[in-house]
Amino acid sequence: MSKFPAVVFAMLMGSVVTTVAHAAPQTIDMVIKDHKFNPAEITIPANTPVVLQVKNADHAVEEFDSHDLRREKIIAPGMTAKIKLDGLAPGVYSFMGEFHSSTAQGKVHVK
Repeated sequence: MSKFPAVVFAMLMGSVVTTVAHAAPQTIDMVIKDHKFNPAEITIPANTPVVLQVKNADHAVEEFDSHDLRREKIIAPGMTAKIKLDGLAPGVYSFMGEFHSSTAQGKVHVK
């Protein structure tokens, strides 16, 4: 019996495992409306990549800003921005809308 089929099987299984390991990150939809984030607080799993998809439904420009997450992104009215978060350690990470910081505030809870 040849070892060729066993080698091919092992290679195929490695491809399946690699494909699963590189699955698309979870996407969380958020909206900026009336200079507030909705939802203002989200919970995500630790050490798991996530994409925050933030739509600006206001008539003014806003900037997603977070010193904790080390992210800044200007979002024009009617536009949507994707903010990629690599796997984060457990904790609470604050963010805000730079141009309306008194009302546009939120937190990412990582558990």
